[in-house]
Amino acid sequence: MDNVTHTLVGLALAESGLKRRTRFATATLLLGSNLPDVDGFTYLFGSATDALAFRRGWTHGVLAMAVLPLLLTALMLGWGRLRGRRGDAAQQRTDPGWLLALAAIGIVSHPLLDLLNTYGVRLLLPFSGRWFYGDTLFILDPWLWLVLGVGVGLTRRRARKAATEPAPPVHLPVRLALGASAVYILVMAISSRVGVRVVEAQAEGPGALRTLVSPVFLTPFLRRVVRDFGSEYEVGRLSFRPATRYERIARDSTGFDAPGARQAAMTPAGAGFLTWARFPYFYTERRGDSIEVLISDMRYGRGPAGSWASVRTVVTVRTDGR
Repeated sequence: MDNVTHTLVGLALAESGLKRRTRFATATLLLGSNLPDVDGFTYLFGSATDALAFRRGWTHGVLAMAVLPLLLTALMLGWGRLRGRRGDAAQQRTDPGWLLALAAIGIVSHPLLDLLNTYGVRLLLPFSGRWFYGDTLFILDPWLWLVLGVGVGLTRRRARKAATEPAPPVHLPVRLALGASAVYILVMAISSRVGVRVVEAQAEGPGALRTLVSPVFLTPFLRRVVRDFGSEYEVGRLSFRPATRYERIARDSTGFDAPGARQAAMTPAGAGFLTWARFPYFYTERRGDSIEVLISDMRYGRGPAGSWASVRTVVTVRTDGR
């Protein structure tokens, strides 16, 4: 998920009552909920393809889930020593055990949220490079922003009023927001699984090897569909309202056998991209003695335009035309 969502989840957990457990609780949850995305620095030191091949890997895997909480706890304890004690002593108590627990909660929440979208996450690194996909939420979900943001805002408002006058349970709004978010995620997950069965039941012709029912931005009742037939993909649309209906939009060749495609797949850029791609396709264009090859992923676009997740490379035409 995007870092707005990760940050809101960390903040909501803090406002649910966890921030009272120890000094720096809120900061620990906010940092922890975003810390696995430290691998985003690969965009600064390598190409976009390098980043795609590396992201959501080592810092999102099981080993990182064991090591990162310890590092974050040490960082917060060190920061506490540098700052010393300031203000009300009761508010300055640092509990290392709670800091470690909150660091673990924040950090583990990150790959679990990332698991919800179609991008994928490699949960088992460094032991396995297998990708896992939830196909539940779009990577940017304004409905989660709204629910969690309102919950945090109302809770903070109640906390300010409680300081001067009797108020209803302070943490109730944000706890309800977290609960509503969990229900929303569950409903979206179930609808995606049911959607795969609906598509295969309503689609014409033979069944697909794989079917992706993908969430779209802002519209929970609509899904983008990709069906894999080996040599081609079918792209369609699944609507849950007013009635559940699948509509085929187009069929596109995967381009695996196009001239230059196999060469492009063996280049460093192509190989790196294909470690991440889930529904890869190749679009080739001859340019004299060379062929320009676009490698993209049908999850996020189609045709020669590609998408933000694409790589272009130029290969030399061999004597056999491949």
